[in-house]
Amino acid sequence: MNHDNTYNHAAAHGAHDGGRGEGGPRALELLAPAKDLECGKAAIDHGADAVYIGAERFGARQAAGNPVADIAELCRYAHTYGARVYVTVNTIIYDNELDDTVRTVNSLYEAGADAILVQDMALLKAPLPPIELHASTQTDNRTPEKAAWLAAHGFSRVVLARELSLGEIAAVHAKVPAVELEAFVHGALCVSFSGQCYASQHCFGRSANRGECAQFCRLKFSLEDAAGNVLAADRHLLSLKDMCRIDHLEQMAEAGVTSFKIEGRLKDAAYVKNVTAAYSLRLDEMIRRHPDRYRRASWGRCTYTFKPNVDKTFNRGFTDYFLTADSGPRATAPDGGHARPGHGLWPKDDITSFDTPKARGERVGKVKDIKGAALTVAGTAAFANGDGLCFVNARHELEGFRVNRAEGNKIYPLKMPAALTRGTTLYRNYDKAFSDTLAGQSAVRKIGVGMTLAEAPGGFRLTMTAQTADGPVSAESYAPAERQAAQKPQGDNIARQLGKLGNTPFDCLKVSLEPEDMNLFVPSSVLSAMRRDAAASLEEALQAAALKRRGGRADYGDPATARAMATAVAEESRQLNIANGLARRLYEDDGICGQPPAYEITESAGTPLMRCRHCLRRSLGRCLRRERQEGAWRGPLYLRLADGRRFGLRFNCDKCEMEIYADH
Repeated sequence: MNHDNTYNHAAAHGAHDGGRGEGGPRALELLAPAKDLECGKAAIDHGADAVYIGAERFGARQAAGNPVADIAELCRYAHTYGARVYVTVNTIIYDNELDDTVRTVNSLYEAGADAILVQDMALLKAPLPPIELHASTQTDNRTPEKAAWLAAHGFSRVVLARELSLGEIAAVHAKVPAVELEAFVHGALCVSFSGQCYASQHCFGRSANRGECAQFCRLKFSLEDAAGNVLAADRHLLSLKDMCRIDHLEQMAEAGVTSFKIEGRLKDAAYVKNVTAAYSLRLDEMIRRHPDRYRRASWGRCTYTFKPNVDKTFNRGFTDYFLTADSGPRATAPDGGHARPGHGLWPKDDITSFDTPKARGERVGKVKDIKGAALTVAGTAAFANGDGLCFVNARHELEGFRVNRAEGNKIYPLKMPAALTRGTTLYRNYDKAFSDTLAGQSAVRKIGVGMTLAEAPGGFRLTMTAQTADGPVSAESYAPAERQAAQKPQGDNIARQLGKLGNTPFDCLKVSLEPEDMNLFVPSSVLSAMRRDAAASLEEALQAAALKRRGGRADYGDPATARAMATAVAEESRQLNIANGLARRLYEDDGICGQPPAYEITESAGTPLMRCRHCLRRSLGRCLRRERQEGAWRGPLYLRLADGRRFGLRFNCDKCEMEIYADH
């Protein structure tokens, strides 16, 4: 089945501006993850305007590092389509690693990278090449003041915290309108504010800020009160659903978001293909409705062999998180006060995944009947041999089984689960037919070109031109040949031979002749050679044009602005993750002095292991700020692991935040 229903990214509206909106419709960027070179190319093929990928070292996903040679190849591939490549160099850096980090950044710049994502502020004082800097979400970007401070230090883009609402995003944009805002739209959620989680370091000696997160938040906990009473037993109390904001892209663009980021640098190519295609199609629909306001940041037309569906790849159930949150029914705080403006935001949906941290997948129906070795599903889903189905059993555990044979909605499991009963909701976390489709080539991306064959001294000249958002880009090829009058018109044959662009990135839209009445015989071998040479030269021309568009360190602010915002920055992020002397010097230059070293260097007993907008009191129906509820819990409250380790909870009702501390 051919789903040729995409928008042409080359629909150029105004000059290309790298997404900064400097005249004409604003360029919107779909940013996809790349675990490796294969995933990066798949993302581009399926509609990404940019990809982000990890360097061999210093990326916040240590298991997703890539050699510079692979990143260079990805840059060449992406730049042909006007797409960009961002490389994560977003861990905290120790003093003895600074020289290696600078060498890494230099090699990435030479490889063609368009920007690096940064967490450690030492890099602002390091001798870097003129490469664009993006402030990673690991820098804890939740306030207009933090964004202004980052802009004053030369960051051209700020990756926003996942917890922000549309109103909070708009407030950041209003403060720093010249700075690009990147926001997550899909994928796994960290329960802690990014960059402010030290639970993995404390419990397992694996630092999340060093790319070694052990996923403490996906473990089972029991919730206890001060007397040791168990309020919730053996649940995944810190585990959240996955984010899905595919229905809110226009609202996010209106709030000021330029780049829409898909999470998943550890995900496989099938996930990248499906999710990227789904969001690309949705962005294109929005642009078709508002061509005067928005356009895509890259070009090329994508054609798919499948119908994208985000429910069919890894997910724990979906939430838009706090994006469309509101304050709900206002109740007075325990101290009799009221919420501060901008706080007290409650999500409208359930954000938690207490039953399991594993993939649940798409809902396919309920068990209608069980007879012998077969079960019947009430629903409209079609099943295939090899599908993976799952359900939540009576013990609040996810249990799965494989479909051995499917006859319509009648399923014969490989082994019938004993816990399965009539009325149970079923989910499909592995769709065999869908996965088989994505395992092969599932999309093609082509750039439309016009071709002109002209007479030239001693032969012929072929000009191939691509229309991009930057304007036309052309390349030529020449072939010597004798002039031979043709016995019959050659226009159709010339067009047919030149149009055989095969595995190139190009699709022939039109072939012209100069002069128009040219009637000369041109051997097919000559036409093929000219076509190959012109296509190769055009690829190189597009890649060269992309390299010329690269920006350097931005200059949106000044030292005075940085110092003016410094106090607010220090107050909001209690741990600034200072792991080296250069970073400390930068903060001290702004007047931020006396900060503790990074938790990875000195574990401070007063540092919360997590700071969260997810509040267990609220999620379990015991919010102290909402309307009065029965059965109030006696504080303080604790989380306990199965091995007996206990963690204290503190609730900041003024901000609707929860903090988790080691129980010493």
